[in-house]
Order: sequence, then C-alpha cells, then structure tokens
Amino acid sequence: MRLGLTGFASLSWPNLMQLRAASPLPSSQEKTAVIMVWLPGGCSHLDSYDPKPEIGSEYRGPFKTIDTKVPGLQFTELLPLHAQLADKFTILRSMSHRGPGHPAGSMQMLSGDTDERDKAKPKLPDWMSVVNYLRSQGPQGTNPLPRYVGVNPPLEYNGPAYLGDAYSPFSVQDDPNRPNFEVPNIGLANPAEAIRLSDRVALRQSIDNLERSFDREGELGALDQFETQAMTLLTNPQTRKAFDLSQEDPRVRDRYGRNRWGQQLLLARRLAEAGAEIITSSLNGPLCGRVSNWDDHAVNHHVFDALRFRAAAYDQAVTALIEDVYARGLDKRVLVVVTGEFGRTPKIEYDRSTGAGNASAAAGTVQPGRDHWPRAFSNLWAGGGITTGRVIGATDKRGEDVIERVCSPGDFLATIYHHLGIDGSKVLINDFNGRPTPIVDQGKPIAELIA
Repeated sequence: MRLGLTGFASLSWPNLMQLRAASPLPSSQEKTAVIMVWLPGGCSHLDSYDPKPEIGSEYRGPFKTIDTKVPGLQFTELLPLHAQLADKFTILRSMSHRGPGHPAGSMQMLSGDTDERDKAKPKLPDWMSVVNYLRSQGPQGTNPLPRYVGVNPPLEYNGPAYLGDAYSPFSVQDDPNRPNFEVPNIGLANPAEAIRLSDRVALRQSIDNLERSFDREGELGALDQFETQAMTLLTNPQTRKAFDLSQEDPRVRDRYGRNRWGQQLLLARRLAEAGAEIITSSLNGPLCGRVSNWDDHAVNHHVFDALRFRAAAYDQAVTALIEDVYARGLDKRVLVVVTGEFGRTPKIEYDRSTGAGNASAAAGTVQPGRDHWPRAFSNLWAGGGITTGRVIGATDKRGEDVIERVCSPGDFLATIYHHLGIDGSKVLINDFNGRPTPIVDQGKPIAELIA
C-alpha cells in the first residue's frame, strides 16, 4: 500500500480490491479459516513424528522415543510438549509425492502441480491464493482485516500464478518478537493522520466530479467502494488491535516463546480470532541454524545438532498455538496444518560441511545429514472439528515408503478446501490461456480429517 499526493486512485490496495471483485466465480460464505505452519526445506519424519527405534544405526538417529498422551503413539524426545498434547491433534504419517526438489515439492504440496521438475515460477496458483480469489467474490462484509495474511509467508516457490498479484497475501515480514514491532499502514495510530487522509480523499473526489458526468459505466462509483475498504483497513482500530501483540498477557507471550517463531504463531492466532481467513507462517531464519531452513543436508548442517538447536522453539510455539485454538473455542472454525514440502532421507548421509555456524561444524568437517525424501513424510492437523488423538497411515520399518493409507498432495489440498467449504473437484478457474483449470486435478478429501 502506498499513500501519496497522487491520491487513492493510484493506491495498490484499492486497486487490488477492485480486481478481486471483478471475477464472476461464486464464493463460499463459510467463514472457516486455516493456519498453515510451513517448515521450508522439510522436517525429518524419523526424528520427529514417525520414529523407528528398532532400525539400524545407519538409519536411526540419536534421539530416544517417548510415549505420548495417546496410548501407542510415540514421538522422539525432541517433542516433549507435543507428547503431552497429542490428544489435541492428528498425525498423518503417509504423505507421498514425486517432487524431489524444493520448488517441485513446494508446488506439489501447495498448488497440486504434479510436474516433478523444478521451475522458476509456479504454473498453478497455491491454495491460499485460490481461496482468497474464491472468497473475494460478492459482498465483502464488515471485517476490515485482509482475508489472506502471511506472517513471514512461504513465497519462494509459490504464489497466485495466473490469478494475478491481487490475490497474494498481505505480508508481514518483520520479526514480531522485536520490542518495536509494528505493521505499517494498518490502523493509523494518530487520529490527525486519519483526518488528513480523509481530507485528501475528499479533495480527490471533488476533482472527480467532472469525470463522473461522463462515467456511464459507473466505474468511479465502484472505485469509491474499494477506497472505502482501504480507508477502513487504515483507520479502523480493529485492524491495529489485531496486529498488536502488546494486547496479549505477557504470560501468554512467554508460553509461545519469546522468539520469532513463537510470536509469529501467536500473531497468527490473533489474526484468525479477529477474522482473517487464510494465515500462513514459515518457521525459518536463524532459529533453524546456519542456513536458516530445515534443509539438513550434511553440507548445510549436522542434521542432529540442527534438530536439537531448533526443537525447543518449534515444540513450544506449535503446541501453544494448538492449545489456544482449543482453549479459545476456535477448534471448529480454525484448522491448523503443520507441514513442509517433504521429509528427509531415512538413511543417514555423510559429507563435508561447507561452513561453520549454528548446528554446523567448521568447513571441511565430515558430518551427518539427511537429504530430500518426498516418498514418505508426516504432517500435523489440529482443530477444524476433526477427530484428534490418532495416527493416519504408516510407513515401512525404515520410514522409506508408505505402506498404509497413501495420501497425495491432491488429497492434502482437497482436505483443506473441504474445511473452507470449497469442493475442489468442481471448481475450475481460467488460466493464462483462458482454459478452465481444476483447483484439484487429482485427489479427494482425507476422510479421517473431515469433521
């Protein structure tokens, strides 16, 4: 968003709103919401949610297994808070696809693109942009918040593709744990600024009077509607309050963790509670280790040191979010999904480090790592009215392949769409060439994850 002397007619936000209202597609009126926690690079399933304590040392990591609140369900010792809360979520251990690289894997999981090749740009829009597009049709309602908010969103390999930038997230890139964290252009704090802004709009409208006499299509009148929405976003105190973490009890902030990940997920919960409908948050950066992601090749990280390094912050932030979703009565409306683009190789690899840093030895040091593994991996589901305290699917004794209840990215996407009131098998959107394209080409909702 940009506020300048040229007036609101040149603002990106009202123009985006105008673009969003232009599509003829019907919209789901359900105000269900999804919070997706993204683990870029891919989390090792064997060292987290799908341990294999009986396999040999060339596969098994150094972590002990621990019992959880759900009889028969075990995690590794890295996730003690997850273990205590296991009755409040379901683990899917049988995700599988054929996208070996980060771009292909991300596009498979988030847009359903079955191409195994890595591409520079996405061919298909991600599910977040699709939902934003579909729900933007018809009356906009009274909620001043953006429908789709990314709190450090996963944008590297995904996006709106042929839907256009109008359906990208309202992106919060700053660290919410900073003492002076503030989201710009949300809820003007100074009333005088709001007055000056209103005066500027009034001036622009008076200049438009002559043009309106020739405005047979009513386009300028329509623009007023979008400008009003943008003004509401900027001046409504509800928007500023939703992004203001100082409104939270310090004990709640402590429970999430006084670090970037904890405060990102606390902000995600606040936004869902305030009415945002799609919230994404990537857990990356310095808390991951030297290369700032979960891509634990031996050349990047000592995989086991890296998992230890990030485990406490991850365990604390994710479980605090899940606890709050249930404690605050959001568990039917808000679905929480935690996943990366794939898992990591069950067999431990060894290579020379390319540099020293957190969770990595000095350059040249031989250290263990795990490489990309899309054939079998896990993700977590909570809220959304689903039955929790269970495991869906299974992998073989080494965690290499799915042997029970194979689930594809299409199934993953169809399940999310189902929660949001969208039948992925029936919705088509025209691509760049005007060709109707299904939002889920293959796949159906995972029955065990449907309320």
